[in-house]
Amino acid sequence: MAYDVRTRLRDLRRDFHRHPEPGWREFKTTARVVAELERLGVDEIAVGREALATDDRMAVPDDDELEPWLERAREAGVREDVLERTAGGHTGVVAVVDRGEGPTVGLRVDLDAISMAESSADDHRPVAEGFRSEHDGYMHACGHDAHIAMALGTIEAVQNSEFSGTLKVFFQPAEEISGGGKAMAEGGYVDDVDYLLAVHVGLDHPTGEIVAGVEKPLAMAHLTATFEGASAHAGKAPNEGGNAMQAAATAIQNAYGIPRHSDGMTRVNVGRIEGGTASNVIAEEVTIEAEVRGETTGLMEYMRTELERVCYAAAEMHDCDVTPRVISESPRADSHPALRDLVGSVAREVDGVERIVPTEEFGVSEDVTYLMDRVQDGGGLASYVLVGTDHPTSHHTPTFDIDEASLEIGVSVLAETAIELSKRPV
Repeated sequence: MAYDVRTRLRDLRRDFHRHPEPGWREFKTTARVVAELERLGVDEIAVGREALATDDRMAVPDDDELEPWLERAREAGVREDVLERTAGGHTGVVAVVDRGEGPTVGLRVDLDAISMAESSADDHRPVAEGFRSEHDGYMHACGHDAHIAMALGTIEAVQNSEFSGTLKVFFQPAEEISGGGKAMAEGGYVDDVDYLLAVHVGLDHPTGEIVAGVEKPLAMAHLTATFEGASAHAGKAPNEGGNAMQAAATAIQNAYGIPRHSDGMTRVNVGRIEGGTASNVIAEEVTIEAEVRGETTGLMEYMRTELERVCYAAAEMHDCDVTPRVISESPRADSHPALRDLVGSVAREVDGVERIVPTEEFGVSEDVTYLMDRVQDGGGLASYVLVGTDHPTSHHTPTFDIDEASLEIGVSVLAETAIELSKRPV
């Protein structure tokens, strides 16, 4: 074994956990992945702009949000050549292992962390064992640190096997903001993938349980709407203003009145509002941040259209203008039954796996669906696999953590599935 990853899975995961970076700002994370891939000796490494379609990135922060993270990475000693390739919000990596004739198997994992402060409680294991987030206000509260470690372990396991074909591993940025999936799907590397696996830990499945492939991820869109009116003195002449605050409030209230759809489940939520200057000034500009979801891509589009209509009507009612913007979105894509079945049969033979769940409804959203769609539209198969892990609290909470025994289980399931696909295509 030229470079030992699998015995270092825990250490790798903990190092990524210590250095969380949010979407499109995963500069140090990308560089660490590149370094590990170089040590593994993969056949091709595409970084940043080489791996992504720049114009298809979504939810990319402004330069004033990107630059501090780039400088933080530079100060931490990240290689300048990697920083040059990832600057401007072009994080992410594609690794290629070429083992001759055979199918092309893809694996997608995500890189980014969440804007959330990690617990500092003494009984929180990352605190007790010294790997709590070093970046205040950000943490790996969804297991992406584990996903990266699993992907590196899978590459090593495939390299040291009788796998025949090509393995492509997509280290995707900006999943939490649904910004990177489309850009990576349009980057070109997924076009010849015959089988695509995606992976997530936990999601209320315990260590030893494998969900072979989820179905019904919700299609989703993040939107903002900026209402612009005219300021006026709230006491002397409120009638002279165009009240952007009232327009936004009307839109928020009416958004929750959008009719549910007979074709399936829909969701809408307005989670943030910002604007105005003082209590005695008619607000001139107010922005809301919202999301819509649907059981199908069509139902999401229905909700998005209706929310935009509600915003335009509210603006007109209060003599304002409004500019709705779609910040990011993702379609629905289901795991293919044939690939699910293969994952399940492979997992039954993996040490540590105690229960196989053939499929379940996902119930949340994920922008890997862009890659899944691209593969399945091209005649290939895709499956989104859940690797169970005991987690003391829910995902996206300050005390989220994983059972690191699940790392080796995940590597074995993913690697053995890729190896089996090279021997027995489905």
